[in-house]
Amino acid sequence: MTRIGLLSDTHGYWDNRYAKYFAECDEIWHAGDIGSLEVAEKLQQIATLRAVYGNIDGGDLRHLFSEKYRFRCEQVDVLMKHIGGYPGHYDPSIRGSLFTRPPQLFISGHSHILRVLYDQTLHLLHINPGAAGISGFHKVRTLVRFSIDGNEIKDLEVIELGEK
Repeated sequence: MTRIGLLSDTHGYWDNRYAKYFAECDEIWHAGDIGSLEVAEKLQQIATLRAVYGNIDGGDLRHLFSEKYRFRCEQVDVLMKHIGGYPGHYDPSIRGSLFTRPPQLFISGHSHILRVLYDQTLHLLHINPGAAGISGFHKVRTLVRFSIDGNEIKDLEVIELGEK
């Protein structure tokens, strides 16, 4: 079983509670708009980091991370992209990848809106962890934790970090 800590849209902001809530995680996934190399490095000190760059990320982060990242975690096919939309309203930049070969789990960020939705058409779970940073229109900062056990995604928790 792999325990995942998921966040997005930190925009260069570090909160020591990231380390607290992700201490028991095997991997941390960042769905873009990391905002600074320092945030990425601090996350890597906690657990293995898998990340994509977002639209605000500069050349240093774009050099380290890709725009789109497809990988397997245990037996689950995962696709992560910062700007992805959500079921029924996927961004055109990812729609082809999703419809050609749907993953089991699609992770995106960008909207600053926490969403966990099952796409009945593509038979995939979509998770957007909302925004963990203080930049943007969101009111409450959020993180997500969950487990992948073989081909099962389970034990999903939403963690509210409070108002920004």
